[in-house]
Amino acid sequence: MVTFGSELLAAVVAGSEPGEHPLRHVAELAPRHGRRRSWPAWAEPDVVRAFADHGVSSPWAHQVDAAELAHAGRHVVISTGTASGKSLAYQLPILNALASDPRARALYLSPTKALGHDQMRAAHALTAAIPLDDVAPTAYDGDSPAEVRRFARERSRWLFSNPDMIHLALLRNHARWAVFLRGLRFLVVDECHYYHGVFGSNVAMVLRRLLRLCARYSADSATTSLTPTVIFASATTAAPGASAAELIGQPVAEITEDGSPQGARTVALWEPALRGDLLGENGAPVRRSAGSEAARVMADLIAEGASTLTFVRSRRGAELTALAARARLADIAPELTESVASYRAGYLPEDRRALERALVDGQLRGLATTNALELGVDIAGLDAVVLAGFPGTVTSFWQQAGRSGRRGQAALVLLIARDDPLDTYLVHHPAALLDKPIERVVIDPANPYILGPQLLCAATELPLEDAEVRAFGAEQVAEGLVDDGLLRRRAGRYFPAPGVDPHPAVDIRGSTGGQIVIVESETGRLLGTTGIGQAAASVHPGAVYLHQGESYVVDSLSLEEGMAFVHAEDPGYATFARECTDITVTGAGERRVFGSLALGLVPASVTTQVVGYLRRRLTGEVIDFIELDMPAYTLATTAVMYTITPEALRRNGIDAPQIPGSLHAAEHAAIGLLPLVASCDRGDIGGLSTAVGPEPDGLPSVFVYDGYPGGAGFAEQGFRRASTWLGATAAAIEACECPSGCPSCVQSPKCGSGNEPLDKAGAMRVLRLVLAALGHEGETYR
Repeated sequence: MVTFGSELLAAVVAGSEPGEHPLRHVAELAPRHGRRRSWPAWAEPDVVRAFADHGVSSPWAHQVDAAELAHAGRHVVISTGTASGKSLAYQLPILNALASDPRARALYLSPTKALGHDQMRAAHALTAAIPLDDVAPTAYDGDSPAEVRRFARERSRWLFSNPDMIHLALLRNHARWAVFLRGLRFLVVDECHYYHGVFGSNVAMVLRRLLRLCARYSADSATTSLTPTVIFASATTAAPGASAAELIGQPVAEITEDGSPQGARTVALWEPALRGDLLGENGAPVRRSAGSEAARVMADLIAEGASTLTFVRSRRGAELTALAARARLADIAPELTESVASYRAGYLPEDRRALERALVDGQLRGLATTNALELGVDIAGLDAVVLAGFPGTVTSFWQQAGRSGRRGQAALVLLIARDDPLDTYLVHHPAALLDKPIERVVIDPANPYILGPQLLCAATELPLEDAEVRAFGAEQVAEGLVDDGLLRRRAGRYFPAPGVDPHPAVDIRGSTGGQIVIVESETGRLLGTTGIGQAAASVHPGAVYLHQGESYVVDSLSLEEGMAFVHAEDPGYATFARECTDITVTGAGERRVFGSLALGLVPASVTTQVVGYLRRRLTGEVIDFIELDMPAYTLATTAVMYTITPEALRRNGIDAPQIPGSLHAAEHAAIGLLPLVASCDRGDIGGLSTAVGPEPDGLPSVFVYDGYPGGAGFAEQGFRRASTWLGATAAAIEACECPSGCPSCVQSPKCGSGNEPLDKAGAMRVLRLVLAALGHEGETYR
């Protein structure tokens, strides 16, 4: 069996079409040796024996370092690679506390229920081995029946939940949880790098509300004054201690040196070839899709004997990639056709467990998966990981890549670029991916659109003291709630108005301003929800809506009633909304002037109206455009902007007729590259460019804005790191081999004007002018 990454890569390259040369870069990463430590002296013998019974004879150095800090009562984040054993770092102090103190309680939080259930199974096995019969590790989430929830509250000493459930159920009914909150010794926040943007900002407030109640119940106790120690587990990120501290508003120590072993890995960057048989929107060239390329690569790897995990961006993509890989195997290795399957959220837990076991046992040779296998699930011993498109952040890239070589053997990691500016940039500038420090997690809990509802929840749970409001930095927000009649202030405290129950209206996952429920017309089955601000673009009449890999077509949308009705259908095409957008700068913000260029971070009001949608076959071929008459939606947010004088543009070869297309192309590419410096997805942000700007000077302007009320911190990262961001934008355009613009550089699938006008050459001139003004001196990764 072939197991070395370089040999696997050679086999994959050999399977390329004649004349194609998709390989852009190869890096060989050296193996890392493990460093063991002795068990801490305070560890109970029964606890140590339980770990030994499960194959852990001695812990790794980073596990002990984190456990020591937690045992000493210090908040700590352990930020090490995939499969480095972060779980033991919190299991050890928790089990020790549960074994030595019958009143001790522990709470584990994860962003997904599947991960929480995996960790609960591990806790069951460990507590049974000690034994600790009274601990009863229990899931407390939206799927838990009423009797299980009651048992969790009354009997369990170790709960496994998620921030949504804590917000909606536990904090809202905290008096019924008094015993648990009073005895809570450890709070685990797993995969904490996942909490960024609006979701992370909301989770920060949920955690602070939880710790606030714990402090109150602990202070009321005659037997203990302990408040919980928070243990964070994170993928490798920049400044994990500072990011974790933002989540709870208290100092957090960090452990970042990984003491676990890691096998050698070959990392390859791959760019699919342009297709000669197909043109996309406005005649632009189209690359072979990352999904179809990944299916071919996956099949070839499996035929070489390599166990392979392929990450794709959507549930439907997982299904299609698995089918295409099986079809190729039917031609090249028929005996392996049934050795490939798909794996995604939406499968029943027992089905997911069966797939995981089959891959580990070798019954399956390959899985095509969404990021459901990125977080925490223990899949080990893989020979290769294929990524069909950059997953959005460098952190996620290394999380997914870390599934390879997890038993110390050599392995292959292969990133296949999508038709996208960021992917194009990364495969042509590998240092930005392989040498660049991991991103800093971006949250902004002080955003008034987040802080206001969260403050109201906190006051409803327990009246807020003036000092607490000041600590939240929420004096103005609190006064606004008083003016609106939602809070009342008496004797230095804030009380909720009678009848106020804010918890159900606060969606901590990010939607603000109300929800649209998506219902299947024939059955009345609720399929999902979307924010009212995104509804016109995602569930307009005629839109193709995907749910758990199944395709639906939208029949109707009522914003007033908050409902969209759909029917099951796979029409063989995807839909892309087209919008008209206007922007108004609503305040001075923060400005920097560089001669003929001005760079700003400003509050802005963005009004969008969906005017129709494009239907495009899955091959990329455009079918037609269908007009719609939809109401406008206005978003108050934060934008990074730059303006350039017409004279400066003219001096740089951009005459008046070229300005709109040049700015438009530069804007599109900048949106695609912002995730390089901010932990966001392209869908989290929007943009607008105009030859006559909205401010009184009317200068040519480019805006990139956060797609959430009040902003989510992404535009600010662009402003703070403008040289890096826009330098990468220019490099991505320059690296693309197309003659006049395509989806890999300056076209956008979200463009409200159908990607017209676009001037690729003009965009390069604009960006060079901006970078020269900013004093850009080559690409940097800071």
